[in-house]
Amino acid sequence: MKLPGSLFIKIFVGFWLVTTAILASWMLTDNYFRSLPGDEPTAGERHMPGPPHRAVLRLIYDLQHTPQRELPALLREVREKQGVEIYLLDGAGDDLLGREVSAAVLQLAEDLEGGRRRAVGRDRRRLLLAHEIYRPDEGPLRAVFQFQRPRRVVGWLGSNLWLRLGLAILISGMVCYLLSRMMTSRLEDLRSASRRLARGELDTRLQVRESGGDETDELARDFNSMAQQLQERIQAQKHLLADVSHELRSPLARLRIALALAQEDSGQTPKHLLRIEQEAERLEELIGQLLSSQAGNIKLDARADLVPLLRKLCDDANFEGTSGHREVLFTSAVTEAIVATSGDLLHKSFDNILRNALTHTPENSRVSVSLVREDDRVTVCITDQGPGVPEEQLERIFDEFYRVDSARTRESGGYGLGLAIARRVVQGHGGSIRAENTGSGLAVRVTLPTSLTSTPDSR
Repeated sequence: MKLPGSLFIKIFVGFWLVTTAILASWMLTDNYFRSLPGDEPTAGERHMPGPPHRAVLRLIYDLQHTPQRELPALLREVREKQGVEIYLLDGAGDDLLGREVSAAVLQLAEDLEGGRRRAVGRDRRRLLLAHEIYRPDEGPLRAVFQFQRPRRVVGWLGSNLWLRLGLAILISGMVCYLLSRMMTSRLEDLRSASRRLARGELDTRLQVRESGGDETDELARDFNSMAQQLQERIQAQKHLLADVSHELRSPLARLRIALALAQEDSGQTPKHLLRIEQEAERLEELIGQLLSSQAGNIKLDARADLVPLLRKLCDDANFEGTSGHREVLFTSAVTEAIVATSGDLLHKSFDNILRNALTHTPENSRVSVSLVREDDRVTVCITDQGPGVPEEQLERIFDEFYRVDSARTRESGGYGLGLAIARRVVQGHGGSIRAENTGSGLAVRVTLPTSLTSTPDSR
C-alpha cells in the first residue's frame, strides 16, 4: 500500500486513520455491548443494582405501549434479532399469549413479590431477567426476559473495560507500525544506499520514478543525481591522473636522454643543455596549464572591457596567421562590454579559444569573432572554418587532455588543456561555454553576465 501525495499528507492521513480507528473501535464495541439486552450476572447473584440496561429499558417501554394485536410480532422480532425470549405473566402466572412457562421463569416472577421491581436468575445456564411492567389494557404484569448465553470472548470483552482498551491499543499499534514502515521504507533504502556509496560502490542507485511522488521520491532522485555526479567526477579524476602521467612521461624521458648524452659526449654539452632547458620549459608550461585548469573558486575583484580585450587578441592572432594566409575578423555590436573578472584570466581564456580556432582553420580562410549583448549578458562567438567536431564529442573537447585526434602530440596540437582552462574560468565568472558545428566549421560561444549598459558601435 502506498499513499499518493506529499509526506505531510501521508503523516496527516496516517495519524488521522489511527485516531479514527481507535475512536471507531471504541465506539463500535461500546455500542455493541450497550445494545446487548443485559450483562451476565456473577454466580449466586439474584438481582442487579442500579437501573436496567438501556436496551432492556427500550424493550420494557415497547412492551408497555405496544397494542395487543402487535405484541406477537414484537416478541417474534426480538427473539429472531436479539435471541431474547420474553414472557408476559399475569398475577396467576399465566403467559399473556398462552405459551408454556418453565418453572425457572415462574420462580423468578414470584421473586418480584414484596415490592421488588426486578430480579435476575438462570435457567439451564441462560440468563433470566424479571421486571414489572404496566399495560393499560391488562394492568400490572411481570415480564421475564430469557437471554442466550453470550460467547466466552464476547462476555470477557463486555465485562472488562481494560480488556477492551488493551485490544484497541493493540489494533492501533499494528496500524501505526504498518503506516510507519510504509513511510520510512524509502529512508531505510536511502541509508543502505548511502553506506554502499561510502564503501566505494559508485554505481549505487535507488529505484524511483522519473518524476512526481512525494518528498522521499525527490530525495531519492537527488541521491541518484549526487551519486551520478560523484561517479563521473571520480572517474574524471582517474582519467586526469592517467593523462597527467602520460603527458609528463615524454618530456621526462627526453630529459633523461639529454642528460645521459651530455654526460657521455662532453663536446656537445651546450647542445644537450639547450635540449634540457627546452624540456624543462615544456614541463613548467604543462604544470602551469594543469594548475590553471584545476583552479578553485575565482575571486572577481576587477573589471574588464571585452571590446578592447578581444580587439587586441584578434590583432595578435591576425599577425600570427599571416604566414598561413589566415585572417581573424572582429565585430562588435557595442562599444564597451564591462564584466567582472580576476586578473588576466579572461585574457588567457579567450586567447586559448582563439588560438585553437586559428590552429584548426585551413590556410586562406577566416576566423570570425563577434560580440553581442542580450539584456544583462554578453555573448562572444569565435567561429573557424575547419573540419568541425563529431557531434558526440562536442562536450568532451572541454575536458582536460582531450583531443579529437588521439594521434596528435604536444608539438602538433598542444596538451589539450586550453579549452579546459577556458571552461573553468568562464564558469568561475558565472558564465557558460559551448561548442557547435556550423556546417562550415566550429563555433565556440562564451556567455558572461554583465549589468552595465552599452551603446551601439559606430563602426
